[in-house]
Amino acid sequence: MSRYHFTSVHNHFEEAVFQRVESEAPSYPNLAGHPELLADVACVALNALPPRYIRHDIDFNFYVSDQERAQMVAHVNAAVRAAFDFVGSRAAQRQSA
Repeated sequence: MSRYHFTSVHNHFEEAVFQRVESEAPSYPNLAGHPELLADVACVALNALPPRYIRHDIDFNFYVSDQERAQMVAHVNAAVRAAFDFVGSRAAQRQSA
């Protein structure tokens, strides 16, 4: 067992992606009722984004400019849309097989 505590370390994009997946899910009715597919969407989106590991959100937000923050939101939105499309097409392929 490690004597160090890393529980505060997380990827900054996780919460933004999770929130965006939840808000966009109603636009994808073929996926919205399937929590396991929504988790897949989140994974695909997170894998498309560069990892930004932090310990405290407040510290990270202090050092990010408004322009960087806007870029990160745009990247999250694009990654989530692409992930919905990808997972949706894979799910459709499985259903038609």
